[in-house]
Amino acid sequence: MTTRVRPVLLSALLFASFAHAAPAVPAAEGAWPRVRKERIQKLLPQAMARAGVDAWVVLCRENDNDPLAAHVGGENAGGTAAFLFVREGGSVRSTALSPEGEATALRDMAVVDEVVAFERGADVHALVAARLAKAKPAKVAINSSERMSIADGLSATQRAKLEAALSPALRKKLVSSEDLVSEWLSVKTPEEVDIMRKAADLTAKLEEEAYRTVVPGKTRDSDVARFLKKRIAELGVGDGWQPDQNPNVNSGPTRGHSNATDRVIQPGDFIQTDFGIRVGGTWVTDIQRFAYVLAPGEKQPPAEALAKWEKSKKGSRIALAAMKPGVRGYDVDKAQRDWMREAGSEPVMWGTGHPVGYWAHDAGPALSGAASGKPPAGSALRKLQPGQVFAFDGFYAWKDGSSPDALRILSVEEMAVVTETGAEYLNPPQEQLILIPSPATTAAPAKP
Repeated sequence: MTTRVRPVLLSALLFASFAHAAPAVPAAEGAWPRVRKERIQKLLPQAMARAGVDAWVVLCRENDNDPLAAHVGGENAGGTAAFLFVREGGSVRSTALSPEGEATALRDMAVVDEVVAFERGADVHALVAARLAKAKPAKVAINSSERMSIADGLSATQRAKLEAALSPALRKKLVSSEDLVSEWLSVKTPEEVDIMRKAADLTAKLEEEAYRTVVPGKTRDSDVARFLKKRIAELGVGDGWQPDQNPNVNSGPTRGHSNATDRVIQPGDFIQTDFGIRVGGTWVTDIQRFAYVLAPGEKQPPAEALAKWEKSKKGSRIALAAMKPGVRGYDVDKAQRDWMREAGSEPVMWGTGHPVGYWAHDAGPALSGAASGKPPAGSALRKLQPGQVFAFDGFYAWKDGSSPDALRILSVEEMAVVTETGAEYLNPPQEQLILIPSPATTAAPAKP
């Protein structure tokens, strides 16, 4: 869907008209226990089938827990507990093997089908081995991965103990859970998509609100970041990624993933705000909004600046059009790279996009790989599926001139969900630059 938005001139009058608008926080609190159970019952069997695994073992423990503990119900582990998922036809039998005590809480939570309590200090690895021997799986997934950190939660000592408990035949059946985790986590339920849709809308509104505080020649990038930090605290939502890098507000040369600096915003600047929030303690967003600082007396940006914006925006729209079920992540990236070359953009090192959901960089197909000129590999080979949510950019880059390698990059970043027929925005995309007027006393504008 495409929504046309008129250019926004952030005058004092407009600021006053928006001052009392209170963005709505998505009603996501308390949804996770219900959603998590639905994901295990409905989505995990499909994911295990697509990944070609028959069983999955997740070991959870206190203080150094598996990254996926909260997804299987193991977030409260004290002594080591095991969560075992065995595929039985079109369904999955889920079992928690837990030390007594925590086993009672697991039964109350009712995340898995069965909770088996054992005496504290007993060897949980031997219990897992016995159940796997009975199930006779052809492939057993464990959380050990070189390429995906969230599928790499099994420590070396845990793996050694598990392998020691397994028969030689079962040890040969161990495989990385990387494919399974990607297949499972990347697809979101309709309720999750709805929560993320509302969260994306809130994210964009907060960024627009922050731009209304900018006074060229006085406001620093870090001031805009502090405003957003204050707003998310007031609204009771969390950071979409590392707090010290969220938001990244940048009015100067591209700095990559970083914190906002004390650079003072000036006329002629593009301002990039890369920002994400976490709602319900679980779901995150990742959206960018761009503003342009007008020179004193200027009503519109120079033609050159507008042309750069339009080229970046078109790259984003081309990427969206390429996002269809069955398409590889690499192919989405290539569609945008082809446009960048046609538009005269400098090369950009980052991929076009990435899955987003439980982390800002979630599991699933990477919309990347085409910049290197090498054959596609890794997550870029994964195919898009309905229910996957992505944050994706339209790039246009040019040399900054301040140093030989300095670039300015417009990266129109939106969020979209893959549907049965294509992809659609989670919230209305940014169509026009947000325009910030300058006081008559502000310094002369920089070149766009």
